[in-house]
Amino acid sequence: MGSINMSYLNPKTVILIGIPGLEHVQFWIGFPFFSVCLVALLGNVFLIIIIATERGLHQPMYIFLAVLAATDLGLCVAIAPKMLAIFWFGSYSMAFDACLTQLFFIHALQGMESGILLAMAFDRYIAICDPLRYASILTPLFLVQMVLMVAIRTTVLVGILPILLKRLQIFQSVVIAHSYCEHMAVVKLAAEDVHINKSYGLFVAFAILGFDLIFVFISYILIFRAVSHLPQKEARLKAFNTCTSHIVIFLEFYILAFFSFFSHRFGHVSPYTHIFLSTIYLLVPPALNPIVYGVKTTEIRKRVAQICILKHNSQ
Repeated sequence: MGSINMSYLNPKTVILIGIPGLEHVQFWIGFPFFSVCLVALLGNVFLIIIIATERGLHQPMYIFLAVLAATDLGLCVAIAPKMLAIFWFGSYSMAFDACLTQLFFIHALQGMESGILLAMAFDRYIAICDPLRYASILTPLFLVQMVLMVAIRTTVLVGILPILLKRLQIFQSVVIAHSYCEHMAVVKLAAEDVHINKSYGLFVAFAILGFDLIFVFISYILIFRAVSHLPQKEARLKAFNTCTSHIVIFLEFYILAFFSFFSHRFGHVSPYTHIFLSTIYLLVPPALNPIVYGVKTTEIRKRVAQICILKHNSQ
């Protein structure tokens, strides 16, 4: 499905073609993506329920984890329905305003996830480097303030992206070579000067992802330094083990995020490779996060085992 050689004035709809170059197998690609979405939805709902109902998990780290799970749920809901409709039912058209709305929620939830990962790194830093003041610093009020700050920062910065896109009037095409509405994919459709859009998009990426990445690294440098000074090997291993789940999630999120970001702007990878990997970047972490924390966190693992035993005994 190619673009038409003409200009469009204030288009009301756009066309999402899915994964260019793989249109003939998109129907089958939809099934593994649906499976990943299903795992993400069930896993994160289950995680939120366990944290909400288990009083022993009403601690800062798990509260942040519940917020992360809610963010992952939002990402799946924002992406999966339209993507699967394209793959399975050929529902390519989308209202331009609906495209901008999807764009906002996808990028806002990405920014929210990055901010929560930073908050979780701060939690681990206080727990290991200043354990005596942990309860007095990470109070319920402070947790609410941190989550609100992350949400407000992301909403304000990302909210300007669709506003800047809305001011564009002339487009060279309405065909988006993607399976969802992504900022740069929409910017590339414009037949006007888009330097402001590109520059602000870079600013948002570095103001959120870049800022968070730097401070997560600083947190872990301080954590590793504190752990290395512990006298006993068992104490060092125990302290480090409390961070492993967060490190795994942090690495999977940022490695995929920056690959997707830079390949779209500066890379020369094939379109279907970029779009396939960028979709994986948005859908795989939400599916892996509850599994990683479920396997590595003793309290969650015990709660899941209790639920399974109760279900088995009731049958």
